[in-house]
Amino acid sequence: MACTAEFVEFVCETLRPLGDVRSRKMMGDYIIYVNEKCVITACDNNAYVKKLPCIADLMADAEVGSPYPGAKEAYVLDFVDTPKILKVIETLWNNLPFPKSKKKP
Repeated sequence: MACTAEFVEFVCETLRPLGDVRSRKMMGDYIIYVNEKCVITACDNNAYVKKLPCIADLMADAEVGSPYPGAKEAYVLDFVDTPKILKVIETLWNNLPFPKSKKKP
């Protein structure tokens, strides 16, 4: 089951305090960007973030899963605690690189 537009909009609205938020549809699911960095993979109405050491303490009690078959295990965000979600995404954003530019040869 793919994500609903309502779920993606909810996630984007929740993250708006962090800056410019946009989503991009990818094969039925979505990638969500904050200030041009990819921070969330949204699949089946769940929001997944990479399992990185910088958020391990914040996500210690979080559910884990894979957004799609063959994907690495990731943390599943629980949107009950908005301040925690914003802290997790802000921490991720500070530790993730900007996407590499696609230069044409």
